[in-house]
Amino acid sequence: MAQRNDIRNIAIIAHVDHGKTTLVDEMLKQSGIFRANEQVQERVMDSNDLERERGITILSKNTAIHYKDTKINIVDTPGHADFGGEVERILMMVDGVLLLVDAFEGCMPQTRFVLKKALGLRKKALVVINKVDRPGARPDEVVDEVLDLFIELGADDDQLEFPVIYASARNGYSSLDKDARSGDMRPLLDSILQNIEPPKGDEHGATQVLFSSLDYDDYIGRIGIGRVERGSIRKNQQVVLCSADKEPRQVRISRLYQFEGLHRVEVENATAGDIICVSGIDDLNIGETACDPECVEPLPFIKIDEPTISMNFLVNDSPFAGREGKFVTSRNLRDRLFKEVETNVSMRVEETETTDTFKVSGRGELHLSILIETMRRQGYEFQVSRPKVIFKEIDGKLHEPMELMIIEVPEQYVGAVIEKLGHRKGELENMGARDGGSTHLEFKVPSRGLIGYRSEFMTDTNGNGIMNQLFAGYELYKGDIPMRERGSIVVHETGTSTGYGLFNTQDRGRIFIGPGVDVYEGMIVGECAKNEDIVCNVRKKKQMTNTRAAGSDEALRLIPASTLSLEQSMEFIKDDELLEVTPKTLRLRKKILSKEMRMKHQFRNK
Repeated sequence: MAQRNDIRNIAIIAHVDHGKTTLVDEMLKQSGIFRANEQVQERVMDSNDLERERGITILSKNTAIHYKDTKINIVDTPGHADFGGEVERILMMVDGVLLLVDAFEGCMPQTRFVLKKALGLRKKALVVINKVDRPGARPDEVVDEVLDLFIELGADDDQLEFPVIYASARNGYSSLDKDARSGDMRPLLDSILQNIEPPKGDEHGATQVLFSSLDYDDYIGRIGIGRVERGSIRKNQQVVLCSADKEPRQVRISRLYQFEGLHRVEVENATAGDIICVSGIDDLNIGETACDPECVEPLPFIKIDEPTISMNFLVNDSPFAGREGKFVTSRNLRDRLFKEVETNVSMRVEETETTDTFKVSGRGELHLSILIETMRRQGYEFQVSRPKVIFKEIDGKLHEPMELMIIEVPEQYVGAVIEKLGHRKGELENMGARDGGSTHLEFKVPSRGLIGYRSEFMTDTNGNGIMNQLFAGYELYKGDIPMRERGSIVVHETGTSTGYGLFNTQDRGRIFIGPGVDVYEGMIVGECAKNEDIVCNVRKKKQMTNTRAAGSDEALRLIPASTLSLEQSMEFIKDDELLEVTPKTLRLRKKILSKEMRMKHQFRNK
């Protein structure tokens, strides 16, 4: 089978915040992609607003650079395990991976996750130890950790002989010497050419293109991104689109593109080994193969891991429904959710018995929260229920998803962390001291035990702890876990909150809103200090009289409100509560708004 020495296809994989996107920035800049006077923002590959705000990569993206007469196709992949579906299918397009590891933090949960997928597909890895100039960097120890991880994940002899490059992506240099503190990216690029195998394929065979990703353009519609596995493909060519579970159908490739820098460039044809984009196929799906009509052979597609957490998405029926959203009906909600499933292969959407409720399953809380945040920015208004884990019955016994949890925490907070996770059925598997007085902890915890834990963790560690988690498979059901112990502060009647009403309520617990906020009966405005729900009148006004007395007219001192983020709100709600999501506001509420109806419901269920 012929090799194409003028091309290399690599994916960059790493844990969150280890510097993937910054490294791609530097490779683009130093390869001459940008004009000398061009203004280039940081993390240029993180193109959407949500990625830039959160500082993480959510969607995988393609780019390409030219170096020494060779085209290097680069795929920047997400580092979070919740977006593992993106990583798994993207690895189908490349011949090798560039594994990025922080010189201080070392191997983290997502490093393990993405590397396991790459080694399972027999991809050659090139290891880059990034941030070698960081205070406390320990490159030699980290290389040993990486080697141990390769052995643990069952790498073969060829994969264990991985080359190591030391780099500082932020300062734009790489080297074979860990003590180097200047230079450029040429050592890394040379290493890619030397160690990553060129793509193989029969350039003269029948056309075969496997589509691993989808994009969308407002002008040209749906775009399929894939790799030419065999033969060649040209503009306006008739092909048969097929997959293992769909009837073959004939389509025409109206336009053909390849990546050059950050742009898609239209081309007339492409051959085996090229990563391409095609447009003109409205019903194209991920995992399908475009074949020559004379030789229809669908390629097998990688099995994507199943979702572990589900939530119900409901039409907003609160008293404030329709005030802020542009898309509010069940048809709007249904169309948007099923459109998401077309490109997000690790997500599932199911219709329920009621027409206004949809069950959405994903890989984790972050996976679902990104969808919720994206939809609210697009003008959708809806409600979501508390996240629930997906149980499985294996050999007649109930199994539940487990998480491997890795924590870095100052020594004085270790006791509080172990105690809390012990209540949540967590098992301590490893513990060790790190430089600087921090302690490294590894737990195996049921996924349902971590719902709502992150905010507790940040409180217990005074914001000094670092917590990462990774799906670790299914195990036998661990028993009941006590969840949120405190109740909610619920609004008594519809109106606008006042400083006087909040002043008289704040002694009951933690308040989530300030004065001048529109509220309705059944809306949750705080967390009660006791293990019960209480109903308070936050719109109460001070009685206006002519009587004046010393002490009665003192200024009201309000404790600043604790504004909850989307993830914190998702973790806070109980089974009988909902989160109302609109483009401008997040509101917590009871499913049954009326106090009398809630009490009758509780009485009937006793």
